[in-house]
This record gives sequence, structure tokens and C-alpha cells, in this order.
Amino acid sequence: MFDKWDKRFIELAHTVGNWSSCYQPNRKIGAVIVRDRRILTTGYNGAPAGVPSCVERGECLRRKLGIASGTRHELCYATHAEQNALIQAAKLGVSVDGATLYCTHQPCVICAKLIVNAGIKRVVYQEGYPDDFAMSIFEQAGIIPEKYVENAEE
Repeated sequence: MFDKWDKRFIELAHTVGNWSSCYQPNRKIGAVIVRDRRILTTGYNGAPAGVPSCVERGECLRRKLGIASGTRHELCYATHAEQNALIQAAKLGVSVDGATLYCTHQPCVICAKLIVNAGIKRVVYQEGYPDDFAMSIFEQAGIIPEKYVENAEE
């Protein structure tokens, strides 16, 4: 099901995720948008330009407020990795129509809506995320997110 290119791009998503300015070590999320084995854009989760990140603040706002994972996405300083990859494409004038998005984690519902409307045709992710509604949005749009497994064909 997966080939060596899928493995390479998932690994790259993890590398990009390490650039995250998220305070929680388990929330270092990375995304890579690819078409025809060519990298179009990348993104990682972090505060908007000019806004202090949680690392700079020394605390996670979500953790401080006791917000459960997968809920209340608006109460976070970070922009999601998928959002940043799509924003980068828009900013640079790069079409992502028909592309594949590789992400370290399953996208949330907000990202799922953006991914669908951007014309992304394939989503490959490695880690789960507690957002069944996102999966429903993908299914209704005809996109079947693929959970990457390490024993992929090389």
C-alpha cells in the first residue's frame, strides 16, 4: 500500500514537526504537501508570526485551561501544521490542487475542511487524533485518509 516515497515524506513531516514552537513535546506536528513526488510546501504547528509562542511564554495555554485534546481548537496560540502548509502555498502562489498531504498526525476537523477545499486528493498520516468528525468530513468529500504503517513496502 505504501512505497518508499510515502516513507520519505512521512519522515520529512516528522523532521518539519521538530521545528514546532508548541510547548508540549507530544504535539510537535509537521505537514508536507507533495505532488508528483515534488515538495510543494511544508508546515509545522506554531504561533502566528510576531506572536509569542508557548515555548516563549513558558506554558501551554490549553494545558493551563484544562482543555481536552481534540476540542476547542480556537483556544491555542498555535496555527496547525496543515494550516501553515496551506497558508504557505497561498502566500507563495503554489497550487496544491490534486496533491497529497503527509502529516505526522490525523488532521482535525478544521484542517480537514481546509484540506478538502484546497483540492488535496490524498491524506497520509501516522498518529491518530481524537476527532471522528474530521474523518467524516474526509469521507463525505471522497478522501480516504491513509494511516501510514512502518512496515510499508520499500
